Amino acid sequence: MKSIKFVDVGEGIQEGKIQKWLVKDGDTVKEDQPLVQIETDKAVVNIPSPVSGKVKIVAAEGTVVKVGDDIAYVGDPSDSSTEAKIAVPAQPTETKQATPQQGVAEIEVGKASGVLATPAVRKLARESGIDISNVKGTGPHGRVLESDLHAASPRNNVSTPTTVQIPKFSGKLEAAHGEKIERIQMSQTRKAIARNMELSWTIPRAVHMDIVDATHLFNIVMDEKQNAQKLGVKLTFLPFIIKATVEALKENPGFNASYDKEKQEIILKKYYNIGLAAEASDGLKVVVIKEADKKSIMEIAKEIEELHKKISDMSITLEEMQDSTFTITNIGSLGGGYLSVPMINYPEVAILGIHRIRDVPVVRDGNVAVGKQLPFSLTFDHRVVDGAEAVKFGNALIEYLHDPEFLEMLG
Repeated sequence: MKSIKFVDVGEGIQEGKIQKWLVKDGDTVKEDQPLVQIETDKAVVNIPSPVSGKVKIVAAEGTVVKVGDDIAYVGDPSDSSTEAKIAVPAQPTETKQATPQQGVAEIEVGKASGVLATPAVRKLARESGIDISNVKGTGPHGRVLESDLHAASPRNNVSTPTTVQIPKFSGKLEAAHGEKIERIQMSQTRKAIARNMELSWTIPRAVHMDIVDATHLFNIVMDEKQNAQKLGVKLTFLPFIIKATVEALKENPGFNASYDKEKQEIILKKYYNIGLAAEASDGLKVVVIKEADKKSIMEIAKEIEELHKKISDMSITLEEMQDSTFTITNIGSLGGGYLSVPMINYPEVAILGIHRIRDVPVVRDGNVAVGKQLPFSLTFDHRVVDGAEAVKFGNALIEYLHDPEFLEMLG
């Protein structure tokens, strides 16, 4: 029988949870037939059968599996050469919350050179003049820990960076409060969000805030909604904002970039893949409008609707959530909040927060009238761009969203 493994699905994913088996143990399946749905920290992926035959399931629903783990066998059950290797079906395992030293995505970097270690430990080894390949790891699966570096140093001169002591809660709260405490296992998506927020927090950030007079934008969207409905498209303000953002990025390319800390280089990206933060049942996800500069307003509006539907029914693919160059988070769609400070979508340089359009009194030609106001906030990596550049980006965005000719051309 042929082993079916949890294969490497890319994006640095190293583990997943078996969400649902699509077949039963002992079923006869065809080649390429989907067998199982596995929830990763990015999306739910289907694993197909490599051959036709009977299925022997060895990893139960709810089990957390690593890349390369056997999850089932398929083929001829009389093939005893492989049958003897089949393990007892695994039971769902309780997973521990990832930490910067234990997180799978962090450790993966170390595997590339044949040594299992976090980037922090590898950096510490370099700074201390220790060849990490000669250090015996005492952590899980032979992982090299910081304590191993101390033991390997003949003078014990490994310099430990100053860290904030994080309180450990194991058992203490339960002992004090008993049944008033409930522990909830984080989903794969929530773990990914936690890791990404930790990475985002390493970015020295600043925030620029401003307000757009969105009266022209509002009127044009209202006028075009009926035409969009005839085409089966739900038109909102967001596609116009995306197009204006792309133009602002073209004028201010430092915001469409990443920062390579190791080489201290700025990576300018001459393509425009706009990430959109989308709320899902299991946490925040970022879907990506690829080559947004080459798409019309209607095409973008239709794609947004399709991607949100896929988020809702959990059919979104990894490809549809990767390779963004700049992210927009539409806080206004949630109905509340005037201004906010969004977290940068690492490894990008900036994120644009769009807030709710409100009716406000505005002065035009010396007269007070009712206008539409759109607040926005731009969080940016201060290593790459400065405040003056953020103001220029914001001004460019405002000009495009003020310009009725530009908006009508897009509409």
